[in-house]
Amino acid sequence: MTQQQREPVAGIVRNSGLLGRAHINSKSAVPTGRSGASKRAFPVRARDLLKVRAVWILPLILGSAVVVLITAFYVGSVVDPLGHLSGLPVAVVNQDRGAVIGTRQVNIGQQVQRGLSGSTAVSGKLALTDTTLSSAQQAMDRGASYGTVVIPPGFTASLLTRAGVSAGRLRSGRPQIVIWTNQRAGTIGASLAAGVLQSGLQAASGQVGRQLAALVPAARASSPLTADFLADPVAVTTAGYRPLPSHSALGLSAFYLALLILMCGFLAGTIINSSVDAATGYATSEIGPRWRQRQPLPINRWHTLVIKWVMAAVLTGLMTGLLLLVAAGLLRMDAPHLGLLWLLAWLCAASVAAGTIVVFAVLGSSLGQLLALLLFVYAGLAAAGGTVPLQALPGVLRWLAGIEPLRQILAGTQAILYFDAQADAGLARAVTAATLGLVIWLILGAVLVRWYDRKGLNRLDPELLGYVASSVQQHKSQKASTRP
Repeated sequence: MTQQQREPVAGIVRNSGLLGRAHINSKSAVPTGRSGASKRAFPVRARDLLKVRAVWILPLILGSAVVVLITAFYVGSVVDPLGHLSGLPVAVVNQDRGAVIGTRQVNIGQQVQRGLSGSTAVSGKLALTDTTLSSAQQAMDRGASYGTVVIPPGFTASLLTRAGVSAGRLRSGRPQIVIWTNQRAGTIGASLAAGVLQSGLQAASGQVGRQLAALVPAARASSPLTADFLADPVAVTTAGYRPLPSHSALGLSAFYLALLILMCGFLAGTIINSSVDAATGYATSEIGPRWRQRQPLPINRWHTLVIKWVMAAVLTGLMTGLLLLVAAGLLRMDAPHLGLLWLLAWLCAASVAAGTIVVFAVLGSSLGQLLALLLFVYAGLAAAGGTVPLQALPGVLRWLAGIEPLRQILAGTQAILYFDAQADAGLARAVTAATLGLVIWLILGAVLVRWYDRKGLNRLDPELLGYVASSVQQHKSQKASTRP
């Protein structure tokens, strides 16, 4: 290839906007010693562009930034849940009636209750609420509590009798304190609550033993059985409150369903955005070796956005319906209130789809898709509280959970699947958040996109659209005239 033949190649690469300040000279633009019609039609080689810094800079920067963010989100949310645990709601029910020793009233249940509240190892991680048994059950029934400590009515009397301090009916075994765990609120959260409470009650048992030892007669205290009892007088047992249904993925069905609902919205927005852009000629469609570019239509940004929103409203309804059909109908997932669940899923998915489409419309498809993934999917998964509870997340993720749609979707699905669709169990919050999010995205999209149109920030210049239209007509006329 001669110098004159190579010069246009360098111009093609320079004019593509890839070079910036890094120039490929005419001697290195195209390798010599190659021939053929295909080589002449496509003279730019891979090694030519791989030498251009601008080709590398954006992928390297974006790829590095994204992997740092998603690693910080994911690993940060699960690496040390116990260390980040603070404010996990737990109820304490003291039913102990106490007992009388001589002229002194003793209530060891109250002492255990105060000991839990005064222990920084317990109260620093759990938000303890002293309440009645019925109130504690109501809180667990709406997912507002991860567990309940129940001190039984005859707790003090049983301890004194077992230690031989007072006469009474001697029962086998040690007096018990029961921890009810509420797996419907979250299996990991219930396990964390039980672990902290067991440690705190174990310490309380040692204190109770020392207190009883001061009351036990010396002759009885020397007995090996009594000494063994006084070393650990309280038995702590754990029991599940309202066990989960069999087809509930061990309490994770609400989280997986919420994630799929979010993905229905995100995928609907992504598919519609690319399909409408391809149909209107503002994007290419490529399947295998086939590449197609339609003639761009003279349509502004606002009307394009309206088309996408209307299609998203239809597609999200269909996708969420199919989602529940497969999950509940074919796979037999436990799903009460199926109609209400579908309406919630449709609303939430439509809100996410509308937001995804707005991000694409404002920032463009490439950068918009990346930001939408970070905003709706990656950050949402880390801050949703679907596996690790919110109270065990780092502070930044706790704040993020307040605005992430996945957290709100999860609250609604949990309320429907596990808490009989109670409004105060999270359903009202989910509906309010999804509706508010949908309205905000519609307003934001309308304002920004119409501002683009008023400022003349068109996707393609009208003169260029006219030139393309006339060129297409000329091409069609030429093809028609050459046909036999």
